[in-house]
Amino acid sequence: MSHPSNPEQRSSPSETDRARSSTTTVWSDALGRAGSRAAQLLLITALLAGLIWLLLRVSVVVIALLVALILASAVYPAVKWLKTKGWSSLLATLTALLGIVILAGGVVTGVVFAVTSQWDELTASAVEGWEELQQFIMDGPLPIDMATVDAALQEAAEFVTSDAFIGGAISGISAATQVVTGVVLIVVVLFFFLKDGPKIWNFTLRWFQGRIRAKLAESGDRAVQVLGGYVRGTALIAAVDAVFIGIGLAILGVPLALPLAVIVFVGSFLPIIGATIAGTLAALVALVTNGLVVALIVVAIVVAVNQIEGNLLQPVVMGRTLSLHALVVLLALTVGTFVGGIFGAILAVPLTAVAWSVIQVWTETYQSGDDPVLGPDPLADKDRAGSKASMAERWKYQRMRYPRLLKGTRRAEEEGSSDEESEAETPEAEKR
Repeated sequence: MSHPSNPEQRSSPSETDRARSSTTTVWSDALGRAGSRAAQLLLITALLAGLIWLLLRVSVVVIALLVALILASAVYPAVKWLKTKGWSSLLATLTALLGIVILAGGVVTGVVFAVTSQWDELTASAVEGWEELQQFIMDGPLPIDMATVDAALQEAAEFVTSDAFIGGAISGISAATQVVTGVVLIVVVLFFFLKDGPKIWNFTLRWFQGRIRAKLAESGDRAVQVLGGYVRGTALIAAVDAVFIGIGLAILGVPLALPLAVIVFVGSFLPIIGATIAGTLAALVALVTNGLVVALIVVAIVVAVNQIEGNLLQPVVMGRTLSLHALVVLLALTVGTFVGGIFGAILAVPLTAVAWSVIQVWTETYQSGDDPVLGPDPLADKDRAGSKASMAERWKYQRMRYPRLLKGTRRAEEEGSSDEESEAETPEAEKR
């Protein structure tokens, strides 16, 4: 074996070792670790931005899938109940879909007939209310020139007849076409979710095993539970709000009571702000058509119904479905509105609740219980995702986590039963 003749050559590190050592030294200090984390965060942010950009490009498909998933979570218990009564999967699914179509079609038909039958009265009342408003402005203490108001109205009329407005109308037609396409896609996806939803989820879980499969299964169960409970609870609360406010509007003689009640029902799916917006619209219609006193009574009715909803209906009906702070709800509504418009605002809160439940399933770092320094736990036991699982679901998750143990237990039981059978078959003489 040959040895280097120069002792310095034998003891000095190579250029590669020096470069590796210097690189390790550069990235091992505090600044190097911070730069490494920053690069990782930038890469993750770029991937998320690309994913969001891709989803926005196919927003119609994404929204259709989310809406179909939410509706399926709410309606599937009815399909499951029909199956237990001996109905086939196809017949139960078609019955549920037909019920949804009949309900939605009946509401839309009622709204259209109510608007067409009261349109002339509403137009005349609006003209009279506008004249009264003009007279109030002229006689009021504020120095407002009606010529300025008329000029503004003239500019608005010119804008309506301009090319920009026509281009916007054409864009609106394109948007309406997308809405129709989305509705058709929702119906088709909802049909398959109701008919083959468990099979689709079973197929998905079979690509994983052990602890990952158990957590995915629990995440899916919590997501369906939150979405279904949210839609059913919100629909019940919205129906109560719409009935009480609609009855009040009808008694007061406010035109378009039925359409306004439907608007209240739809607006109730926007937590916190939806009922307020719908009530404001009803009060404005009452102000234009019936005067200030009736409008104030409408405002009082809306406030009373909202108080009953917030203090009685929400805690009783929603129960443990939503475990979100009011600030989180407001932030989710804001982000959802900016990202997806009205559909984003409607979907933001239930999806946020689902995300919070899934985070609780996958993370184990949250320290529950009262702390001697921090004080009481802000998250109650009943609001945790783990407490919402039934005993059957928990047993299912354990069987997914430890499949080998269950296989060994099953094999031992089979061997024990086979030994008992063979011993039972042994003749009495051989036993002696």
